[in-house]
Amino acid sequence: MTPRILIIAGSDSGGGAGIQADIKTVTMLGGHAMTAITAITAQNTLGVQAVLPVPVEMVLAQIDSCLSDIGADAVKIGMIGSAETADAVADRLETLDVPVVFDPVMVATSGATLADPATISAFARLMRIATVVTPNTPELAALGGETAILAHGCRLLAKGGHVEGADVVDRLIGPDGEIAHWSAPRIETTSTHGTGCTLASAIATLLGQGRSLPQAVGAARTFVRLALRDAPGLGRGHGPMGHQAVRLDLGADLRLNQVTVGSTDHAASRAFYAALGLRQIVDSANHYARFETAGGATVSIERAAKTTLFFECDDLDATVARLEATGIVFDQLPTYQRWLWREARLRDPAGNRVCLYHAGENRRYPPWRLPDA
Repeated sequence: MTPRILIIAGSDSGGGAGIQADIKTVTMLGGHAMTAITAITAQNTLGVQAVLPVPVEMVLAQIDSCLSDIGADAVKIGMIGSAETADAVADRLETLDVPVVFDPVMVATSGATLADPATISAFARLMRIATVVTPNTPELAALGGETAILAHGCRLLAKGGHVEGADVVDRLIGPDGEIAHWSAPRIETTSTHGTGCTLASAIATLLGQGRSLPQAVGAARTFVRLALRDAPGLGRGHGPMGHQAVRLDLGADLRLNQVTVGSTDHAASRAFYAALGLRQIVDSANHYARFETAGGATVSIERAAKTTLFFECDDLDATVARLEATGIVFDQLPTYQRWLWREARLRDPAGNRVCLYHAGENRRYPPWRLPDA
């Protein structure tokens, strides 16, 4: 199914955040993006130079055009523009029975203010219709804290990117307390423009695909982290992320994104694949090497190994259980490996080796990735 995602947010002329980041995220995750633009901004990596709100009637006309014809499986709300627009959007969406992800945008990464006090006050109505609200730490404080947000009946994803520390911790909280939390090493980069927009749109897309909220948040975080690692380094300030480079890492199960082949002469094999134009990202003591292709797939060479096809699954246990129910026999059930992958192994009728696995960002960006790769 192609999830239909309605995005209600402002435009970013620099392409790093806002509607532009939303569309890129939804598209890369396999969804169909529709838009109701609430404001037009002139901005780049250095800041916001001008903002022009879109009249409320035009915002509603865009929403109505999308819903009356194409429909929606989820909604993402970002920069809202004005208190009047917030109330009008809430009126339109309160009877819509689909997940709503509300990213309460108040301040751009550059520091520019994108919501006045009246607009922030009107956020209460949007929080009441939201499935999950995704504020960063300053936004969380401006909205009154965890208790105040949860009082509206939504779930809260309290993001930790603004909290100092070596690790970033994000917490998903419901009325009865913490539902789940995630922790990962902070990625040191200045290309952070649009992280909040990207995360919220990814969550909406994954919810639109039918995933649970914890599953959607977990996968959305992986998408954001990969887009940060793949940032193209554009501009002189807070640069855009690399949405376009996140391929084959998330999406439908059984993604063929890794092949391992055997080698008898490690140096010769390594030189061969480098000569083909593949970029080496891992090397291990004249025994193993992994290369990345332009399309995002990886190829590994391993001394004396048998050729193995690797299919990545976002929910490895569910995939294995489904296949076992059809009579497929596994040589190895899901097992955590020291190389930070979780793998299940089997063979096809001809005896060829197949591995179903989950690695997330550790396929292309393991901790031991070559520093110059």
